[in-house]
Amino acid sequence: MPDPLNFKQELTAVFGYPVAENPSQVMVEAAYRHHGLDWRYLTVEVKSEQLRDAVMGARAMGFRGFNCTIPHKVAVIPFLDGLGDSAKVMGAVNCVVRRGDKLIGENTDGKGFLQSLRAIMDPVGKRVVIFGAGGAARAISVELALAGAASIIIVNRDVTRGQALVSLLRAAVKAHVELVAWRGDYVVPSGVDVVINATSIGLYPDIAARLSLDTSSLTSAMVVADVIPNPPDTKLLHDARARGCQVIDGLSMLVNQGIIGVEYWTGITPNAVAMRQALEKVFA
Repeated sequence: MPDPLNFKQELTAVFGYPVAENPSQVMVEAAYRHHGLDWRYLTVEVKSEQLRDAVMGARAMGFRGFNCTIPHKVAVIPFLDGLGDSAKVMGAVNCVVRRGDKLIGENTDGKGFLQSLRAIMDPVGKRVVIFGAGGAARAISVELALAGAASIIIVNRDVTRGQALVSLLRAAVKAHVELVAWRGDYVVPSGVDVVINATSIGLYPDIAARLSLDTSSLTSAMVVADVIPNPPDTKLLHDARARGCQVIDGLSMLVNQGIIGVEYWTGITPNAVAMRQALEKVFA
């Protein structure tokens, strides 16, 4: 129990711009309350030109850590004292952790997905298709490769951006990686184990937007995942269930990312149910 005569709250936060619609505060503070921690998680709007000052402020005020979201995941790196392994490979940070007097950049985006997948399937030796080549695709593909996935197909409309991700992966991991230019409805090759939408297609309010995918190529042996948390039950996941696939929704990934962040900051493994229920109440 907190000391009733100690009025100092430990501080954590998310830095981004814009950031008002980021739901992380809801689930993280639900975890703090559940475990009786007198901690706060602040949603802080930080413009790019103010990021250095914001990190210096977090140092000065003794923040236990903070998340970084768009557009700061790469830009924050020069202001930190070091990087964790996966953050170093992908060149992006979404979670900063105070360790002693140092601020260390980690990346929980892919780790959150990996925890969700491992509840269903061991990624070792699996064949994966990922739609997109942005930050989510980069984080997920790096973690899957480091976890032992055998092959990864990156499907992306912008070939230059897709090739940049493929080149990064080939330089850093042992998995076989290839790029497919996304033209029309993509047909998932036979033998694929995991299909992941790492794009923003279907994100609220454009919930009717359709991923260009031939859903008849999905089989009941596949796991289908969507990174979108709002709405949790996307059209892709609805179609995948109709094909008999096991699915992973964006809320599951978001909660697992939050769990890892809270573990980094507090040393406590937070209650996943309390965190998910808080998000579900917000998203109704």
